[in-house]
Amino acid sequence: MVDARQRANSGDAHPELEDEQAYVDHAYRCLRAMRARAEAVQKLEFVGLAFAEVGVVDNKAWAVHTQRRVDELADTPAALCFGRIDPESGERWYIGRRHVEDDAGDPVVVDWRTPVSTPFYRATIADPLGLRLRRRFLVEGRHLADVFDEDFTDPDTVDAGAYVPDPLLAELERARTGEMRDIVATIQAEQDVIIRAPIGECIVVQGGPGTGKTAVGLHRAAFLLYEHRERLELERLLVVGPNRLFLRYISQVLPSLGETASIQLTLEGLAGSRFTLRGDDAPEVARVKGDGRMAEVVRRAVFDRISVPKDDTTITTRFGTVTLSAEDVAGLVEAATGANRPVNVSREVLREQLLALAWRIQAAKLTADPAHQAGFLAEARAHRALKRLLDTSWPAMTGAAVVRRLLGSPTARRRAADGLLSRDEQALIARTPAGRVSEEPWTRADLGLLDEADTLVSGGTTTYGHVVVDEAQDLSAMELRMVARRSKGGSMTVLGDLAQATSPAAQVRWEEAVVHLGTPKVRVEELEVGYRVPAPILEYANRLLPEAAPHLRPSRSVRLKGEAPRVVAARGGDLAAVAAREVAALVAGWTSVGVVGPASLLDGLATALGDAGLGYADARRGAALGDHITLLPPPAVKGLEFDAVVVVEPASVVAEEASGVRILYVALTRAVQRLTVVHAMPLPAALAVVDA
Repeated sequence: MVDARQRANSGDAHPELEDEQAYVDHAYRCLRAMRARAEAVQKLEFVGLAFAEVGVVDNKAWAVHTQRRVDELADTPAALCFGRIDPESGERWYIGRRHVEDDAGDPVVVDWRTPVSTPFYRATIADPLGLRLRRRFLVEGRHLADVFDEDFTDPDTVDAGAYVPDPLLAELERARTGEMRDIVATIQAEQDVIIRAPIGECIVVQGGPGTGKTAVGLHRAAFLLYEHRERLELERLLVVGPNRLFLRYISQVLPSLGETASIQLTLEGLAGSRFTLRGDDAPEVARVKGDGRMAEVVRRAVFDRISVPKDDTTITTRFGTVTLSAEDVAGLVEAATGANRPVNVSREVLREQLLALAWRIQAAKLTADPAHQAGFLAEARAHRALKRLLDTSWPAMTGAAVVRRLLGSPTARRRAADGLLSRDEQALIARTPAGRVSEEPWTRADLGLLDEADTLVSGGTTTYGHVVVDEAQDLSAMELRMVARRSKGGSMTVLGDLAQATSPAAQVRWEEAVVHLGTPKVRVEELEVGYRVPAPILEYANRLLPEAAPHLRPSRSVRLKGEAPRVVAARGGDLAAVAAREVAALVAGWTSVGVVGPASLLDGLATALGDAGLGYADARRGAALGDHITLLPPPAVKGLEFDAVVVVEPASVVAEEASGVRILYVALTRAVQRLTVVHAMPLPAALAVVDA
């Protein structure tokens, strides 16, 4: 059998290329007919309750339902159909982005998420999963550029799965823009196993640069939205990203797969608008605030406000006077303390229990009249003594007030933290409180504490049917708890790379991190094969791993070809100007170029780019990724990719960033085609090479 690569060398086309093109054209005609039928239905008036099971019960809901159906059938630039499988049973299935059927209702293209599509992604020569043939399409718009076959019945194709399929190579070579693309046509077997995992599992995905972990997480979200549509339309799906730039970068992946029923937030977004972040913590402070021990510290701080009374309480009403003994009240307080309820709910329960106790005392009197119960309880409820008893024994709280007191009061901090935090650690988290809670200089590291306290005090955290969290290695233990409590039943996809952990309280080992997720069903999967970063670039960056993450195995790339990193020494010249010249050379040949430099040099780099007549987007100013050049500080580059990247002055990156070589490792692994390193200072020892 002649494969696509051999045909490319000979100039011959696949013998069935025209037939397959005709089939794809037919699929597009069927899609247009489906949309036309949906538009016709949209014009009908809503009648009856035929669609009540999907929530369509009135004209407004009908309009939303039918419009969504029309939108789902829109013709998009993305490939509609990207392959075919021929099982040994004699059937034939075309696999694509969405379901397409003909006028008779027979499938023309089956959705990639259906069970019948699974062999398209997972079949191998060793285990063909019942397939006779797998055919992949190399698609350019609506045009089939080529067809690649794997014949599982032909011994000559025993190595058909041993190299990267042509469609995947073509996708990897395409220019990057300011938005992440889906990988639905090129999902690899080890990725598909994770994508199709049951919704009830919490899966932690460890993956090095270019292994596709972000894409896997988003495609898992799309799969679950398809597989559990009714549930997730009700309970919703949450995607948590490290920053807004990253969320903008991935924002079109799920819509490109026909899914819009998801919410995408940063950790700050999870906290909502209740807290304005005005301060910054030193790394050592953030490290303590993010430690898992702080969960118990916060719990103690909450219950430290609760106390048993020392004196009896007398309540006087028109119907009689009763005295609540300190001993009886203490029993009620202690019982409420042990209840598994938010403390503000327990306060209201305690109020009712105190009133019930007061009425029992009153009703035991010979002169008591049962008809007076309502009046007695109303007056007792409003009595100052009862209010004073509640306010001293079980005051109303807010999570913000609890954390503010914990950080601002030496006594409260000592009572909550003794035996858990050392005196030095207690001193690190201390700060002078602002005049009002609303003016408190909250920091990013405070969010986990505030969320913990809010949950203990008020409960009622918004939850979701599934949560996908990316760059999870940078979440502290308290932040992992914050994300995990948004998940119903522990249904989560946790994505990260420990080698890229750069935050002060970042995770070191997933075995320790999963403890803070609080779910018993956790599975750790590792993606070891890189697809995005060419081997010469990945191998160069991997030199840093013995220092950055000595316990991790380096990722390996399937893209064995590629140019080695270009290392340019700017000796005796203007470093920024040299960097700008390198950017100009790259932008002439590539669509997207990322320029990454230490904070101290970014203003100079911006000036040099401007002087060279190079327009750029400045990520420091909140700009989205530019179509050509984007200037970024090292922390902002996480999760992004560019055709080419220029990393300026690695030694300064290591010196200025608290995460040192780890953030440099991240910066060096963002390029999918070309990497240039420009330096005036000596390179870190692991990167020392002969300068270009």
